[in-house]
Amino acid sequence: MSEWRRIRKEARQAKALERRANRTEELEYSRKLGRKLTWAEKSTVALHKHHPELRDVWGDLEAKIEIVVPQKAEQPADLRIPLLPFQLESLYWMRKQEEGIWRGGMLADEMGMGKTIQTLALFVSDRQKPNLVVAPTVAIMQWRNEIEAHTSGFKVAVWHGASREANAQELKKFDVVLTTYAVLESAFRKQQSGFKRQGQIVKQKSPVHQIQWHRIILDEAHNIKERSTNTAKAAFELKSNYKWCLSGTPLQNRVGELYSLVRFLGGDPFSYYFCKKCDCKSLHWKFSDKKACDDCGHNPMQHTCFWNNEILTPIQKNGMIGPGLIAFKKLKILLDRMMLRRTKIERADDLGLPPRTVTVRRDYFSPEEKELYLSLFSDAKRQFTTYVDQGTLLNNYSNIFSLITRMRQMACHPDLVLKSKRNASQFTADEGEATVCRLCNDIAEDAIQSKCRHIFDRECIKQYINTAVEQVPACPVCHLPLTIDLEGPALELDQEATTTARQGILGRLDVDKWRSSSKIEALVEELTRLRQEDATTKSLVFSQFVNFLDLIAFRLQRAGFTICRLEGTMTPQARDATIQYFMNNVNVTVFLVSLKAGGVALNLTEANRVYLMDSWWNPAVKAMDRIHRLGQHRPVQAIKLVIEDSIESRIVQLQEKKSAMVDATLSTDDLAMGRLTPDDLGFLFRVSTLRLEILMRFL
Repeated sequence: MSEWRRIRKEARQAKALERRANRTEELEYSRKLGRKLTWAEKSTVALHKHHPELRDVWGDLEAKIEIVVPQKAEQPADLRIPLLPFQLESLYWMRKQEEGIWRGGMLADEMGMGKTIQTLALFVSDRQKPNLVVAPTVAIMQWRNEIEAHTSGFKVAVWHGASREANAQELKKFDVVLTTYAVLESAFRKQQSGFKRQGQIVKQKSPVHQIQWHRIILDEAHNIKERSTNTAKAAFELKSNYKWCLSGTPLQNRVGELYSLVRFLGGDPFSYYFCKKCDCKSLHWKFSDKKACDDCGHNPMQHTCFWNNEILTPIQKNGMIGPGLIAFKKLKILLDRMMLRRTKIERADDLGLPPRTVTVRRDYFSPEEKELYLSLFSDAKRQFTTYVDQGTLLNNYSNIFSLITRMRQMACHPDLVLKSKRNASQFTADEGEATVCRLCNDIAEDAIQSKCRHIFDRECIKQYINTAVEQVPACPVCHLPLTIDLEGPALELDQEATTTARQGILGRLDVDKWRSSSKIEALVEELTRLRQEDATTKSLVFSQFVNFLDLIAFRLQRAGFTICRLEGTMTPQARDATIQYFMNNVNVTVFLVSLKAGGVALNLTEANRVYLMDSWWNPAVKAMDRIHRLGQHRPVQAIKLVIEDSIESRIVQLQEKKSAMVDATLSTDDLAMGRLTPDDLGFLFRVSTLRLEILMRFL
């Protein structure tokens, strides 16, 4: 008994000494800063006893790792395309990065500056294999085409589709293996969790995770930005000598998104979890029973993520002042040593890109359209004001989002609303249900499923979450707290049911009696004028609504235009064939593109006109970057088509207001653009500010 008391006494004394030492260090740090320490700063101090290497991480980083200053490398002899000066600089920088401690890094040049070509230059300057490129589905065939066009002797495999090679030894024979994030995640999931076969759970080794790659490239690397998703975990587990992240938007919404990229690149200690009570250190949050660490046995409160402590938490809580400013400076120290970013404006002389402009064409409803719209708007406004009067505005965001979507669709064409209920109800009792997004009642081109088992198009549900007032939005269907993996793999939908749904709105039209809309006729007028001026000019037409693209296609074909389309349901091979058909056929002058399918990784420089058919928070510049990029030699023009006296004109006004506000801050991202406040909602529904102010006093 006395021995037990002695042990307890020694333990108490050790804890007291540790607290005293921590307190002494805290006081010194506090005097140095001239203020009280934050919780995150105290947490960092608590790590120093058992992790002394963390005492001066940032000073060591700044002093011991030099910033690589880009210089012009020599043009690689085996690359068939001459590199621009800034691309030769990036080749030099990438080589030096691979020689250094990071063994890779982030190439974050703005969209359209040739990150693919710069990566191929790195490949040919160091022709070792195998190399793995992970890219969005829409981009993998473009990668293959670029490799074939600009290099020689590279053996390329596209690891995609049901018949893909399952043998790691065979994959290692290729110089470059191309795959998608969805396929990578699927292979990893089958390896970790298994899949059902004849009633048994079978685990299957992932070939790409068995190989020690020479070099791994993540194209559009922000696809792994959510660290907890299976897609990110699948990327983390890949093994290679060198790793690269390519992204024109490495930071989209939150500083926390950079964590996944840093972790993928192997950032020690920045992406590790540390224990305050012992020398336990791990890349993973190891609490299988949620009570004690699997390695050291200490509870979760004693473990902290270095990235959260040093970067994320201070910035989230303080912005650009005090601890937040210090965190931003630390982040800059890190990114200066692992990331290279140039913009089109900075390197305008090298790029020689033509000018680009954005204009807004404003039209009005026909009398019949106006009557239908006002009826819908009246019902929507009545519902909105009911939420305001009852003080339930923030609890009904999913319903409000649906009301806004209906009004946007009505401004495009009345049939999108009048026919949508039948379109949605057609798929409620069979397997075809999964083909319809529960937010817009349109085809779910990139379908994902929430935890409550409701199907949404990925782009629709992202917009819903990004514009939500609440921090944790409710499911738009069942109104439970929404849990959904935005970066997870797309659902594999029944092809026959999808095909039936795709024929939906046109199949219900009486073509002899069908009438166009003001917006479609405005587009026809624009394209007809363009055809008269120059019959070879090619145009892109973007819309979020697939059914609207159906109606546009029907009307344009009637007007004698030769068109083609890009949709999310296409296979990579079909997408590539469609893109090549548009680029190489002089008679095809109009390309209809779903924003949900064609928002990233497309190179369509044969076109120099963009028509944006429906307004939401996606800036026109994103659509323009499909054509305003290397290889474009003609002035680029984007035209927004807006119906006046509709919700669209209000959305455009909000866009302009929010854009000015965002430009005045550091946070130039989509989330800041998209977050709708109660005041914004009141503006869209034309509800008085006074009424909303009264409401907000009680929220």
